[in-house]
Amino acid sequence: MKTSGIQAALELLHGAGVRHIFGNPGTTELPLNEALVSDRRFQYILGLQEVPVMAMADGYAMASGGLAVVNLHISCGLGHAMGILYNAFREGTPLLVTAGQTSRKLRFEDPILAGDMVAVARPWTKWSAEVNRVEDVPNAIRRAVQAALTPPTGPVFLSLPVDVQMELAEGLDLTPPRLPSTRVRPPLEALQRAVEVLLSAKNPAILAGSRVTERDAVQELVAVAERLGAPVISEPGTTHGRLAFPCEHPLYGQGLPLWSPEIRERLKEYDALLVVGMDLLRLYMHHEPDRPLPEQIKLVQLDEDPWQLNKNYPLDVGILGDTKAGLADLGTMLRLCEPQLAPEQRELIRTRTLRHIAAHQAARNRLEKDIAGDRELRPLTPRALMGSLARTLPDNVAVIEEAVTTTNTTFERLGALKNTTGYFGHRGWALGWGLGVSIGVKLAWPERPVLALLGEGAASYGIQGLWSAARYQLPVVFVICNNAQYQILKIGAKGLQLPHALADEFEGLDLVGPEVDFVKVAEGFGVQAKRISEPDELCDTIQQAWQGNRPLLIDVPISRTTQPRLQYG
Repeated sequence: MKTSGIQAALELLHGAGVRHIFGNPGTTELPLNEALVSDRRFQYILGLQEVPVMAMADGYAMASGGLAVVNLHISCGLGHAMGILYNAFREGTPLLVTAGQTSRKLRFEDPILAGDMVAVARPWTKWSAEVNRVEDVPNAIRRAVQAALTPPTGPVFLSLPVDVQMELAEGLDLTPPRLPSTRVRPPLEALQRAVEVLLSAKNPAILAGSRVTERDAVQELVAVAERLGAPVISEPGTTHGRLAFPCEHPLYGQGLPLWSPEIRERLKEYDALLVVGMDLLRLYMHHEPDRPLPEQIKLVQLDEDPWQLNKNYPLDVGILGDTKAGLADLGTMLRLCEPQLAPEQRELIRTRTLRHIAAHQAARNRLEKDIAGDRELRPLTPRALMGSLARTLPDNVAVIEEAVTTTNTTFERLGALKNTTGYFGHRGWALGWGLGVSIGVKLAWPERPVLALLGEGAASYGIQGLWSAARYQLPVVFVICNNAQYQILKIGAKGLQLPHALADEFEGLDLVGPEVDFVKVAEGFGVQAKRISEPDELCDTIQQAWQGNRPLLIDVPISRTTQPRLQYG
């Protein structure tokens, strides 16, 4: 029996567990859309532009933990999607990004739309290739699936010429992808050295990042933290995309700041750090001193990617291996060491545990007092908005945030997020990500309420995604945290000590004259929308919307006062 290239690709993708294909088609992608008319194994999720299409696939993959497939329209469509592909690359999201290519019979003539997409996609993918024989389609799909899903996970790209998609061939090997086990245990010797460093420290801490949650290792991390009596500090906001540690746990130490001097100040009390599931460090802007980590700290790092070990800072102990297995082994070894600990060492662990718990509770109390002081101010301050929303969150909520100057990790600092899986923060910082991601998360988790917190600037980059939410009747609540400006750029300009910025004079950073009417924009895409200024009305409206079957956008005006710095702890 003869099989076309696109039919072979779909057969392999079905065997890999793919059920959704996210796309915005063009002429070179039409064989796929034609095949999907009669192949009901897949649901095609249509987006009006490639930014929300890529973001929807990104959110679906992050929530489901599986592969998401994106089909883009040749060179121009890939170009539109590149910013969100950059986010996925920085996140390590397992995506298979495909695009049609001009027929091989026309390529020599330099046709319109054709381009070297393989080279364009290569810097922000694990693997990028063009398939120029129909016989190679099955191997290409198997290789792409395995590359995307094996640590370090990440996006891959395949260019598929339109004639290869349509060409028929006999005897194609359609064996589905079979992934090897990726649970490679770390070496025992490295773990033993790590235990020695951590137990000999007077005041150790843990820096934890998104890959802990993505590897289902949160409980193993909790056990290690409790054995050490060590606070767990979240990675900086530049890379903080998932919750690596329960934020209501008394040892949760809030987030690491963004800037070098504040990082040094935050970490100066510690003499050892266990770093797990995060890049050490990927910072945002340069500030003196060059080295943000205090020199006295001994560094122990566990990661599945050898590139991350010793990348920026020499380690005392580098541990290469599976995150979940490595933390489990580390916890077991710490437990077995407990009977041999001297009484004074046990007392040290107990007293520092109590000290950290008291400090964390005091920080939460200060934040709650600040929120209470803002409650009557109008327009709402970011703190007051987040404090009000924190009281409405159900335990199984999924929060997607792309409003960094508003959110400021307030939910986490209040202990308002009751599960570690349901938080998605912006990691690559290419705008237009959050709106589409929330749609993909809802597709993956139809039973969970989804709240998207979006800045008005970020939302404008991917606003076409509202149409997809309406088309597929996905009850996502989109909250526009609207201060009518690119506030993060104003903060950055002040941080650079630019003279006009220090005098609150800016060019091109205010979204006024006119302001975007998000209510009318949303209604134009088929999404019900409201503008709400009062916190009680806002919370009631959100809770009602979660009970329905339609998306809702709420435009919330907030204070336009520029903050001096972003606050992450």
